[in-house]
Amino acid sequence: MHELSIAQNLVELVIEAAENTGMKRVHSVYLKLGVLSGVAREALEFSFDVVIQGTPLEGAKLVIEDVPVKVFCPACQEAHVLPEPFPMRCPVCGTRTSQVLEGLEMELFSLKGV
Repeated sequence: MHELSIAQNLVELVIEAAENTGMKRVHSVYLKLGVLSGVAREALEFSFDVVIQGTPLEGAKLVIEDVPVKVFCPACQEAHVLPEPFPMRCPVCGTRTSQVLEGLEMELFSLKGV
């Protein structure tokens, strides 16, 4: 379960960011998680809750924003969000594409606290 090591790294990043901004207590950690990131959301949430025990983040909530897959269609010359991650085909014209614009990321984007 690589989500445990991801959660440990996330906690380290959050603690460092909180210290750098003078935040004394973190209540919420906001994360963008792409559908194709290879990270199981439920396992990450569980791991985060385990890892924060005994740290300055104890009691903090992990808020995950799911990021759908957005691809660029070479035929339409436009970006489109896929209703499902597979098949990687334009939802408008059906052209195959491998140009993923969004959906691979895992991004810490905000902290809420005092």
